[in-house]
Amino acid sequence: METYGSAIFNVHSSINHVLLLVADLLVILISIFLLVCQPLIWIVPAFPERRFLSNVTLMSGIFNCGLGLVYLGSGFFILGEKLTKEKIISPSDEWLVLLLQGLAWLLLSSTLCLKRAFPHTLVFKVYLALAILLSAFLCIPSLREAIASKDITVKRVLDVLVFPGAVLLLFSAVQGWKSTVTAASSLHGADDENSQPLQDDNVKADDKSTTSFSKAGYMNKLTFWWLNSLIRKGKEKPLEEKDIPELRKVDKAQTCHSIFIEIFNKRKQTSSPDSPPILLTLILWHWKEILIGGAFALTNVLAMSACPLLILTFIQLAEGKHAFKHEDYALSIALFLVKSVESLSKRQWYFRMRLIGLQVRSALSTIIYGKLLNLSSASKTMPVEIMSCVTIDVFRISEIPYWLHHAWATALQLVLAFFIAYYCVGIAALATVVMIVISVIGNFPVAKILQKYQTKFMIDQDKILRAVTEAVMTMRVLKLYAWETHFKLIVEGLRGQQYRWLRGIQQVKSYSIVLFWSSPILAPIVTLGACYFLEIPLKTSKVFTYLATIGLIQGPVKYIPEIVEAFISARISLNRITNLVEAPQLPTQNSISRSNWKEEYGYSIHIKASEISWDENIPGSILREIDLKVNPGERVAICGEVGAGKTTLLAAILREVPHINGLVQVCGKIGYVSQTAWIQTGTIQENILFGSIMDLNRYHETLKKCSLSKDLEMLPFGDLTVIGERGVNLSGGQKQRVQLARALYQNSDIYLLDDPFSSVDAHTATNLFNQYVKVALSEKTVLLVTHQADFLSEFDSILILKASYHELLLKSEVFRSLVNKNEVTASQKSKEVLLNKASVETLQEDAEKHVNASDQLIKQEERETGDAGINPHLQYLKHGNALLYFSLSNFMHCLFLLGQFAQSCLLAVNLREYSTIIKPFMIALYALIGCCMIIFLFGRTLFLYLLSLRVSSSIFSKLLKSLFRAPMSFYDSTPSGRILSRVSSDLSAIDLDIPLKLSLTLGSTIYVYFGFVVFLVLAWQVLLVIIPTIYLVKVLQVYYYASARELKRLEGITKSQVASHFAETATGGMTIRAFGEENQFFVKALYLLDNNASASFHSFSANEWCILYLETMYAIVISASAFFMTMLPHKDHASGFIAMALMYGLTLSSNFTLCVQSQCDLANMMVSMERLEQYMHITSEAPEIIDDNRTPTGWPFTGQVEISDLKVRYRPNAPFVLRGISCVFEGGHKFGIVGRTGCGKTTLVSTLFRLVEPSEGRIVIDGIDISTIGLHDLRSHFGIIPQEPILFHGSVRFNLDPLSEHSTREIWEVLEMCQLKEVVCEKPESLDTLVLKDGSNWSMGQRQLFCLGRALLKKRKILVLDEATASVDTATDSVIQKIICTEFKNSTVITVAHRIPTVMDCDKVLALSDGELIEFDDPKRLMNTEGSLFGHLVREYWSYSGNA
Repeated sequence: METYGSAIFNVHSSINHVLLLVADLLVILISIFLLVCQPLIWIVPAFPERRFLSNVTLMSGIFNCGLGLVYLGSGFFILGEKLTKEKIISPSDEWLVLLLQGLAWLLLSSTLCLKRAFPHTLVFKVYLALAILLSAFLCIPSLREAIASKDITVKRVLDVLVFPGAVLLLFSAVQGWKSTVTAASSLHGADDENSQPLQDDNVKADDKSTTSFSKAGYMNKLTFWWLNSLIRKGKEKPLEEKDIPELRKVDKAQTCHSIFIEIFNKRKQTSSPDSPPILLTLILWHWKEILIGGAFALTNVLAMSACPLLILTFIQLAEGKHAFKHEDYALSIALFLVKSVESLSKRQWYFRMRLIGLQVRSALSTIIYGKLLNLSSASKTMPVEIMSCVTIDVFRISEIPYWLHHAWATALQLVLAFFIAYYCVGIAALATVVMIVISVIGNFPVAKILQKYQTKFMIDQDKILRAVTEAVMTMRVLKLYAWETHFKLIVEGLRGQQYRWLRGIQQVKSYSIVLFWSSPILAPIVTLGACYFLEIPLKTSKVFTYLATIGLIQGPVKYIPEIVEAFISARISLNRITNLVEAPQLPTQNSISRSNWKEEYGYSIHIKASEISWDENIPGSILREIDLKVNPGERVAICGEVGAGKTTLLAAILREVPHINGLVQVCGKIGYVSQTAWIQTGTIQENILFGSIMDLNRYHETLKKCSLSKDLEMLPFGDLTVIGERGVNLSGGQKQRVQLARALYQNSDIYLLDDPFSSVDAHTATNLFNQYVKVALSEKTVLLVTHQADFLSEFDSILILKASYHELLLKSEVFRSLVNKNEVTASQKSKEVLLNKASVETLQEDAEKHVNASDQLIKQEERETGDAGINPHLQYLKHGNALLYFSLSNFMHCLFLLGQFAQSCLLAVNLREYSTIIKPFMIALYALIGCCMIIFLFGRTLFLYLLSLRVSSSIFSKLLKSLFRAPMSFYDSTPSGRILSRVSSDLSAIDLDIPLKLSLTLGSTIYVYFGFVVFLVLAWQVLLVIIPTIYLVKVLQVYYYASARELKRLEGITKSQVASHFAETATGGMTIRAFGEENQFFVKALYLLDNNASASFHSFSANEWCILYLETMYAIVISASAFFMTMLPHKDHASGFIAMALMYGLTLSSNFTLCVQSQCDLANMMVSMERLEQYMHITSEAPEIIDDNRTPTGWPFTGQVEISDLKVRYRPNAPFVLRGISCVFEGGHKFGIVGRTGCGKTTLVSTLFRLVEPSEGRIVIDGIDISTIGLHDLRSHFGIIPQEPILFHGSVRFNLDPLSEHSTREIWEVLEMCQLKEVVCEKPESLDTLVLKDGSNWSMGQRQLFCLGRALLKKRKILVLDEATASVDTATDSVIQKIICTEFKNSTVITVAHRIPTVMDCDKVLALSDGELIEFDDPKRLMNTEGSLFGHLVREYWSYSGNA
């Protein structure tokens, strides 16, 4: 039976020939049947468009048809030889087998490649199986015989090549069959529905814009050929965002979100509620892709482990030990194939894991954004922590798939390396194992320390980001108070705390680097010593194969610290994200009843609650025993004292208050206008439409009702003018009117208006109330919070007591006092009440809005273009004497490599081809060199450690200084997301990523060049391969860098857009939820995340593309080098040097890959340096302090302000905003500044504080020109109560006295004067009571009183009130004015106000119009002057009051 079986596989036996002939005939018949009869059995319409052959099909067709033709040629050649020499032929000869094999293979390849359409799946499978079996039947016996006989013939080569040809045919056929089935199904489905053509069009449009990866075949994906078009485009021109194709549908954020949520919810039902299974969800989602990636990782490890064995064979070949004829050629080809397989498998491993990481990042980002949209105020999670999760934590978790297979692959590689080492040095290999195990065990303690440091570092990172975010958002107020330097010191203090952990992290990393780099040095020393004591004989081939194996595992061993760090960082980040997911959130909008219960009960709003509170842990609820019923179409006014809970009531209706003990029912769509205007970054039109469809008639009517038509006419782009973040290029009144327009355009059923008229002047407020509330909302349910008693008579109900306006006047002493105080104030400040109706005048805008048509405030984010070269690296190294440390580190590394070279030369000289016992002196010398190498390694690591810390400290310091010294024009035109993305992710790269990557790049690059020199010394003929390879590498890198740089820059820009959208959502979450527009914002987030993911996807794909072809070139170099070195004649005893060169060549392979990959990664990371550099050189304000011109002690003495011909413009070549203002504010007097919205009032105040520098003219205060002194000296001597009452995250004490200049007694006295003492005393922590971000746990009026308290503590000679009482009720306004009159009776008080009564008791009033001073005189005299602007404003204000 064995003889019969062996005859079947004997290529010369008759039975083998018969079987081949039968198989060939069967293939020929099936091929002819399919080619001829196919149209008769498959009747389907023709393809609608021409189809071209794919690259795989083309390659397969050429390769296999070539094989068939060579088979035919060989058959005819043998047939001719037989006829010519022997004059006789026999069917049993090989010629017939070759002819039929050639014909069968030609038909097979033609059928599968050219007519790739199979109506019957069974026929298709049988045909493919037959082809694979035939190829295997040819390949295996021929390969076995070639090895046994040590002879290679043409037929044997052809038989071996048939198998890879069949594999190519398999790929081609499967790909073609799938596309054919898809096309056929689409054609068959085209008749089902009439709408199908439209769907086809959409599909084509999507295909056109979708990445080529989605349509690529197997070989295309394997070789990254699909990326060539984008790389070519990047070489032709700098890539832009529109050039980046879309992701596949499966990679888009929407798909990732849906899949993650589905699996997560299923797992959460079966798992403990205390630990949401995020990690398990990710594993269950991607387990198939992870297994495929694992298969590629396994292939890579096996291929890498085979290389030392091939090197061993090469060394034996150099020693003259030939195993078979032409062994040199076979070994060179085998080495090339092994290195190619190693490269292909590694690139697919990395690419697939990066792709999984991309999907994980998209899914987690959408989860976090969804949480942000519904985050409860009861949650202690701050929006800035969410920003940190998105920019840092999600990225670190997405890196886990990349490192996942490294863990076990490194372990497997070490095990295989042990077996190879055991083969080379016997039992002494255990010494190597002991050294590696010691190095791994030695890293376990520091892993826990590293986790601790990483956790502390991330906590401090959140604190820094929170502080910077708060500073960026409130920079105008900080500069007005001259507090920016103090807040900068606070951030620097937080950085100092974080720096301790950063120093610890770098110390642990340095320890790990020295530990793991030392182990491959110590392992050979210990092993050679063991060989001596165990008397194990050594020879050249075995020793250098052992050293090559140690060199190969050096790479994986070096990765161990990175693997440990990656898993630790991911664990910390995963815990943070898990805590965020578990944080309490608000109920969805569906929880607000939208049922038809209104028809049954007749109410639009019904609240019946015993307690409504923001924090149930604080004793005493904000609102108690609320029973409110609002009928459809009813107008309800909500009024009360500061802190009474008016805004809380509206928030309860919106279900924003987390603790409601009772019932809240709302029927209808809600329109909401917040007290503090929230404006999106975008055009005015986008802000008003808010995602709704444009209806021109309704849109223009909305503009008219909100008094915006005239405003838009004055803007350079009309309603397409881009509004900066938080509406910085609009006045306060304009922002509120945009908010009102947004609410009105939504055509809601219920309108909740939180004091929207306090930010506009009297005329505009009257007009808005008449046109907006009384007309536009006449049939709507309206709840209006207001402090203006004049409007109250127009409401159906007033929410203080359930009574009408007149009933409240009769029955409520509190309400009557509230109204009477307003009337008493008016009678004291005006001799007559003017009842004439105000005529509507044209509103004037600040001239700053008149800009060139090409000049929008918010511009596209700046990015570098083209080849930045080494500039980013030099920018990095110029900080903190980094260039010195970098040079010393390079020097130490060169000494390290020289020591390595000396060790190799020592072994090459002393070892022989025959086995010898190694000498003790040589071991001692080898060990001495190794110890010197460790010292050099320690020095190199020390200098890199110092470099990383000094650079991080220097960059952070300069960035912070640049940001805090930047002018307000920078913050007005720069979205905060751009700043925060740099402070978070880009700075994190500088702190943690770039130093380690710089170290790897440095080491591998020097080693590669050093290895090439060794090659040239030992075999100069290698130049024939190295020179063209270096040229091709440079060309390839030019193509790669041209695209990779722009892709990385675009990735950074799109990341900033994501950060800006998250920040904007965090600010306006309440408004978004009120309108029920969460879905719109979620869709936009998906779009921005996809943009960022697409840039990231093509960036790492380009990285793998580049490395694959570079490694392929190096495979050619190492194969050719091995061939030349072993085949060329050499001197006696030169085999040791050849072995050394081959060892270098093998270890050079991994270092070459590491060199190129590290260079690519470092170049991409240096984009962070570019982005930081842009913000480290912002044009700064004037100096804070001018030493030669300090202000004298006690300045200003009297507070006299002289303004002479003051002209101000915001940008060069822009029209003047203030036009020649000249006046004198006498010291110790009270002055008012009035005018319509946009007349320049706030600009005048900004110029006084030098937030805007004068273009012409000057301001002199008590004899000192303010432009000649430092900004800190100027601003710190002024007092101001700003228009926006800003509170900071911290204690009550900190908010009143952040500089700690006053005693506790002084603070309590100020609180008592501000009527806040009682409120603060009720808090358990008293002065240490926490104030949340933006003061969200205090009412707007209370915040304004805090600002008054700051002014009272400072007690400056000059006090500026910039519409400071707009957000408080009339009674509180009166109290504030009395306090100011009493406490600042000897100070110069400058008041900018919309409320006319506020400035009636001023000594003089300055009236502005269109940036010009119209009048400046006593208010009573102006009221009696014919044609007076101030008199006209007074009449406007009191005309409505008189009618009321």
